[in-house]
This record gives sequence, structure tokens and C-alpha cells, in this order.
Amino acid sequence: MDEYDPRRNRHQDHDLWPDAKKEVQGMAKGGLDHPSTKPVLTGAAVGAVIGGVLPVVTWPLGLAAGAGYMLYKRLRP
Repeated sequence: MDEYDPRRNRHQDHDLWPDAKKEVQGMAKGGLDHPSTKPVLTGAAVGAVIGGVLPVVTWPLGLAAGAGYMLYKRLRP
């Protein structure tokens, strides 16, 4: 049974890094047919645009941040 710890705001039996690694491997194997690929690519595109508009942040940093955020939201809804 999942034990939810509200102080840490996550389930106790899941770790982020192994889940992320498994999800990225699934996205690499499944391509655009994988359910997480399109939201992560959309987040990367939005992050790149925002990074290109902001004066201090560059588009590669925005791309990585957008993709990372959407991957995190797919893993931890």
C-alpha cells in the first residue's frame, strides 16, 4: 500500500530519479507513441521560447527547464 507523507508531498515507495530514468527510457524506445513524449516536447518548446525572450536566460536553459518541468509533472501529478 502506498503511504502518503504530506510533509514531503510524495509517496514513500517511489523515488524520483529511478522513475525519471524509466520514463525517459520508455520515451526513447516508444518515440512519439509514448504518452509522455508530446507533453515533454511541448514543455521544452515553451521553455525555449520563454528562454529566448528573457534577457538573462538563454533558450537552451529554457528548453531544459521546460522539458524537466513537464517530465516532473508527468511523474508527480
